[in-house]
Amino acid sequence: MANTATESTDAAHMPSDVPARVGFFDRFASAASRFASRAWFFAFCVLLVLVWAPSYFLIGSVDTWQLIINTATTIITFLMVALLQNSQTRADAAVQDKLNAIAAALADLMQAHAGDSAELRDKTRELRKAVGLEDRESSS
Repeated sequence: MANTATESTDAAHMPSDVPARVGFFDRFASAASRFASRAWFFAFCVLLVLVWAPSYFLIGSVDTWQLIINTATTIITFLMVALLQNSQTRADAAVQDKLNAIAAALADLMQAHAGDSAELRDKTRELRKAVGLEDRESSS
């Protein structure tokens, strides 16, 4: 039974399994996430609306005037959702990898101190089964 617990630990993602080099898109998504989370980005968005609002007098047509802001905000929102989702997914995976490492280390410690305690051995098995559970329960 101990081999099954070890196999599930080996199959789980651990922080040491994560490659040190991050891809271009991931770096870009992280930079975009940092950029969009700053107060001055919000100020830029407010400024965009403030510049757009009086532009009606230059454009003259309400339909064109509304189309400009609707198109601009839709494009920005669409792109930001994709970039921020990438950053969030990678952050979630990193947290999960850290939790897996903590659980595996705790299971090793519990096993070393279990001795004759059947209850502690059972808890150790359950903890080892929990490591990597997110991979087994995912829909992907």
